[in-house]
Amino acid sequence: MSSVVVAEVTAPTIASNRCPPHCSREAAVPAPIEDYALLSDCRTAALVSREGSIDWFCPPRYDAASVFGALLGDEDHGRWMLRPADPHATPTRRYDGDTFTLVTRWESVDGVAEVHEFMPIDGDRTDIVRRIVGVSGEVAFDHELVVRFDYARSVPWVRQIGDDEAPALLGIAGPDAVVVRGARLRAVDHRHRGTVTVGPGDEVDVTLTWFASHLPTPPPVDVDAVRASTQSFWGDFAETIEHHGPHHEEVVRSLLVLRALTHLDTGGIVAAATTSLPEDFGGSRNWDYRYVWLRDASLTLEALLEHGFTRIAFRWRRWLLRAVAGDPADVQIMYGIAGERELPESELTSLPGYEGSAPVRLGNGAYTQFQADVIG
Repeated sequence: MSSVVVAEVTAPTIASNRCPPHCSREAAVPAPIEDYALLSDCRTAALVSREGSIDWFCPPRYDAASVFGALLGDEDHGRWMLRPADPHATPTRRYDGDTFTLVTRWESVDGVAEVHEFMPIDGDRTDIVRRIVGVSGEVAFDHELVVRFDYARSVPWVRQIGDDEAPALLGIAGPDAVVVRGARLRAVDHRHRGTVTVGPGDEVDVTLTWFASHLPTPPPVDVDAVRASTQSFWGDFAETIEHHGPHHEEVVRSLLVLRALTHLDTGGIVAAATTSLPEDFGGSRNWDYRYVWLRDASLTLEALLEHGFTRIAFRWRRWLLRAVAGDPADVQIMYGIAGERELPESELTSLPGYEGSAPVRLGNGAYTQFQADVIG
């Protein structure tokens, strides 16, 4: 399992002052692993650093290629940064109740503002919503978008498709496309930058939508509607948790993470949202965990069943029967999210790895292994 999810979300308020030795706190890319917060739509995830940078995002599925890959390199490998222009502004973070709506409160010499961000659970779309809310004073936000498709192997063609009242930026490369709406961005050295200023009571919504490049550009997302439905999805899940022991908040948050890692459509339970985070910093034991291990998934199911989630277990059972269909002698220790059997392993040269921990791997050769312990 990846520590990036569990370490970040088990407490309602998130804070850390650690920074790799080569960087200032404001410029840390990537951030310390424990500084990343999880956003999820139960199909894929985005990881947001304490400094307001989305450094990992692989739409539309956990095991897809990255659009933002700075987690395994630096900002040139793709990121989406939104934070106050004041370099000394200090963030405090929490989740909005039992959800994956992340609320970051920024305090600066100019005032106070918040960023509310989440991934809507809304049909077939893959969106990220970032709402800037002014609290007091006037706070200027720096906004930088660096889109790098296919694990930073493709720099997209980008063009403006909106107008002054409804700015929108379209980026396309190969099979992938994204549209970013809500704030005017200008091209600067293969990046796009802008500034957003909010005062008390102001709200500015900035959204990103991924879609297949051969399809029409999706319409804008209704932020208020999808926020309400997404809050209800997570809230309804949390309300059904059967737990009467100690550490209630930690148990609820951990179960929310397990739900986030359970694919909404297939029922497959991935071991982690990431690939190639190192077991040892600077070492080569960096594996792609965005797949379904029967043993690991059975432990997740045990935790879910103990807290009343039989329906998720039944859905995973159906996933399992589809995945292992055929000769029982051919059962594997792991499969893809939809039950794929072939998960060939390769090494990426386009991403240098977290803190230089190379290689970065795609796929996992363990699918061919015989492991003499419990399958699941």
